[in-house]
Amino acid sequence: MSAHPPPRDEVPGVAGRPRRRWWTARRVDSLAGYLFIAPQVLGSIVFVLVPLGMVFYYSLHEWNVLAGTFHFVGLDNYRQLAEDPNTPSVLRATAFFSAGLVVLDLALALLLAVLLNQKIRGIAFFRLLFFSPVVVSVVAWSIVWGFLLQDNGGVNGILHAIGIDGPNWLRQGGTSIVSIILVQVFKNVGLNMVLFLAAMQGVPPQLHEAAQLDGAGAWTRFWRITMPMISPTILLASIITIAGSLQMFAQVSVLTQGGPGNATNVLVYYLYQQAFQFHHFGYGATLAVLLFGIVLALTLVQWRMRRKWVMYEV
Repeated sequence: MSAHPPPRDEVPGVAGRPRRRWWTARRVDSLAGYLFIAPQVLGSIVFVLVPLGMVFYYSLHEWNVLAGTFHFVGLDNYRQLAEDPNTPSVLRATAFFSAGLVVLDLALALLLAVLLNQKIRGIAFFRLLFFSPVVVSVVAWSIVWGFLLQDNGGVNGILHAIGIDGPNWLRQGGTSIVSIILVQVFKNVGLNMVLFLAAMQGVPPQLHEAAQLDGAGAWTRFWRITMPMISPTILLASIITIAGSLQMFAQVSVLTQGGPGNATNVLVYYLYQQAFQFHHFGYGATLAVLLFGIVLALTLVQWRMRRKWVMYEV
């Protein structure tokens, strides 16, 4: 008769045959893992997948809250979207706003990160200075800039002091959307700046020292060493910035309300108008589906292109 105890996952059974314990160590570990991810999974189901499915469902219906009607219309809302005379101008404003915001935000954030990645006294103050607008309320930030960009506001006052007659920034089609882009860039550039700064500080200094000994200049070291090393962070920042630029609402609502004309009537604000001002909830859901498709397509394109310019994916 063996003096060794039964294995950990086995207990004595009938006629001397071992009976496996149901609560094995592997099952306990698996249960712990499922419990850890359960809040995130449940949150994604309740707050992402279910609302997304409901949006698709509502886009196939016409729901008039004021009249109390809700009936199935099939693809009529999508046909209306294709025939809507405002669709081209809305998509054009959305594309211009998103492209301008992404290019300026990423370029300025990268420049600031390079300038602030220095070991000099007092540099922490400037890092805090550029990051502080990120924590300011979007509505409060937009209201302040609304006053500054008025015809007789602070910006034109400064320009007038140096002999320049500034335009009415928010009431002219050529300057209104540019003004909103700049307001948003100043608001959020600090976030990407911090991401780039953290990535740059993670680059091994030995690589720069070796390149410098080989005669590489500052620009060569930045382009050949720093940029490849921080390329995963650039990918992350670009995905976040593009998705965020397509969902800008508060700035347009506070500063221009989509005007003048449709110059700043981006897709999210047009969606709001149709659903909550004109009470066309079915058509608003259709615009939401269009927005989801655009964000998804751009994200997938960036994710596929990562193999060409992200160092760790090559």
